[in-house]
Amino acid sequence: MKIFKIVLTLLAVIIISGGCGGSSSSRVSESEIDLLIASMTLREKVGQLFIIRPETLYNKITADELWQKIASKDADIQPVLTTLTDDMKASLVDYPAGGFAIFNQNIESPDQMRQLISDLKEASNITPFIAIDEEGGRVSRLANNPDFGLENVGSMQDIGSTGNTQNAYNAGANIGSYLSDYGFNLDFAPVADINTNPDNIVIGPRAFGSTPELVSKMVSAYLDGLHSKNILGTIKHFPGHGDTVNDTHSGYVAVTKTWPELLNLELIPFIENFAKTDLIMTAHITMKNVTSDDLPATLSKAILTDKLRDELGYDGVIITDSMEMGAIHDNYPNGEAAVMTIEAGVDIVLLPYDYCEAFDAVIKAVEDGKISESRINESVRRILSIKLKD
Repeated sequence: MKIFKIVLTLLAVIIISGGCGGSSSSRVSESEIDLLIASMTLREKVGQLFIIRPETLYNKITADELWQKIASKDADIQPVLTTLTDDMKASLVDYPAGGFAIFNQNIESPDQMRQLISDLKEASNITPFIAIDEEGGRVSRLANNPDFGLENVGSMQDIGSTGNTQNAYNAGANIGSYLSDYGFNLDFAPVADINTNPDNIVIGPRAFGSTPELVSKMVSAYLDGLHSKNILGTIKHFPGHGDTVNDTHSGYVAVTKTWPELLNLELIPFIENFAKTDLIMTAHITMKNVTSDDLPATLSKAILTDKLRDELGYDGVIITDSMEMGAIHDNYPNGEAAVMTIEAGVDIVLLPYDYCEAFDAVIKAVEDGKISESRINESVRRILSIKLKD
């Protein structure tokens, strides 16, 4: 993945490319990343720790009012969903963001989506992640939209059942090709969960299969396919959402397996793809027999720092699942939850319910000494390293 557009104000150096996957003759070194971080304000650095919905930049009404208008399909709010308005551009100056996730409500047509993505990049000093859930099968924002005329590669379950990794590679390459064409640089895929529970309503056919060996090799091939089209990939949902019944979108979900049991099954596709994936997405599941904190993995330092980073040795980017989901939003205040994720070891907070409130909470946590600026720098360094990745 070639380099992103970066504005290095301290050195008055501008490195420009077409975003992740764009071509460039430049190579950004570790020392140049450090210089960039040193040139950034605290607000610029904290902004890199968030991927948001574009509409959450609209702060003329409260977040609750915005969500109510969206739910009621209020026509007055439509421009905020599908364009980057002047008010939103002004908000982005005060509340810079590291990336944006595009959902169905942000899409009216292919041309409109291209323009929105172009405007989001143009308005950002550091070229943002432009992300989407495009797994294939039922989770395909673009391929399931008839206006795009795209082929859906099918479910990962069907691809996995062939046992042929070339099919997984082709799926990743197919998806990566059209994502790159439309201006995306990050896919929240592939699913690395193992479908071990037939009653699972969340994963099911989104998983490649029910054995770690099959899932691991299929995930690897799919990532290769994405990377062949210069799209970053995300394996999810750590530490494994396959053996669950309830849905974290709507509330609390607990897993009763022990850590040794997870190491022998659910964790294998993650561990075997540490070196290949660009990000790991957390699950909002509570590991009752692994930690004593009774927190969802997304908020648990015991899971993300003690286990994932220290014990398993993963030093890449950790991103949360959506913080709007019921398991988080219904149980933890928005700002507090954002702070807790960073304390736990997360690098990117995905889709806070109220972006400005979450941003302000992290800024205050740094100013109050609850989170050190060096801790923020650690995450920014990881994020810029994949944004600038060859």
